[in-house]
Amino acid sequence: MEERSFARLGRQVSVVGLGTWQLGADWGDVGEGTALQVLAASVDSGVNFFDTADVYGDGRSEQLIGRFLHEERPDLAERVFVATKMGRRAEQRPEMFTLDNFRRWNDRSRENLRVDRLDLVQLHCPPTPVFTMQSVYDALDTMVEEGRIAGYGVSVETCAEALAAMERPNVASVQIILNAFRLKPLDEVLPVAAERGVAIIARVPLASGLLSGRFTTDTTFAQTDHRAYNRSGAAFDVGETFSGVDYETGVKAAQEFAALLPEGVTPAQGALRWVIDQPGVTTVIPGASKVYQARANAAAASLAPLSAEVLRGVRELYDRELRREVHHRW
Repeated sequence: MEERSFARLGRQVSVVGLGTWQLGADWGDVGEGTALQVLAASVDSGVNFFDTADVYGDGRSEQLIGRFLHEERPDLAERVFVATKMGRRAEQRPEMFTLDNFRRWNDRSRENLRVDRLDLVQLHCPPTPVFTMQSVYDALDTMVEEGRIAGYGVSVETCAEALAAMERPNVASVQIILNAFRLKPLDEVLPVAAERGVAIIARVPLASGLLSGRFTTDTTFAQTDHRAYNRSGAAFDVGETFSGVDYETGVKAAQEFAALLPEGVTPAQGALRWVIDQPGVTTVIPGASKVYQARANAAAASLAPLSAEVLRGVRELYDRELRREVHHRW
């Protein structure tokens, strides 16, 4: 699989990674055996980048990755780059983002992942003021100096938060929602990241599954699935669920997106290929709760780049159906 540079950490990562929120919680139940099989199918398909967080299943996702890399496949422990996140285990107030708390959260993640030093820690969509607090970046720099983390990045909700973080010289990465239903980062974030050598981790690339083309207006989701309980943003930022797009609107737009794709390209793979084709993207992190999904996601990296006609079609669809819903918000 193609690999791209995580420049500020001197690492190369697969252009398709694996998001592991679903292996922890909030996407229905994924059994331990299935989760380990998904991890194995991903690495066997060329993936060497896992994204997780300390709150995914209250640490379950991290623990499964730790078990996989240190019991199931210890030969991969040095090759696979594991990015985790911190900051959502505490009340979301800027004053909670201190060195003492960082160390405590970091200790837990290192134990879960069975490592002394984490490859990457990302602030997990903290309150907006955190992105401009010098004390936060000083604390993160201290964590690097202490050998607890190799580097740090941020996971953001808005383009403005991404731009604020990239003003700091040691921010290695920005994780941001980027898909065919969320185009604003193309214009505002990716060019700045490319200029400054900041890696872009594209999350929610399938708009919570909408862009897979599998859903209809009658599709239902388990009550433990955020696509059921967070449609109005009751649990966390609504932009994380269906990219903030109204569900019925999204189903219709997904059908139009699928019609733009070349024959033989599935909607999900086309959506991933669209992200891969955007200049400045380092890796895209679709989730997978089944082995066949992990393999199909990885295979998107081997598809030919989408044509200029398809790219224009995506922009036209966004401008016509989606811009008014999402562009001003994130």
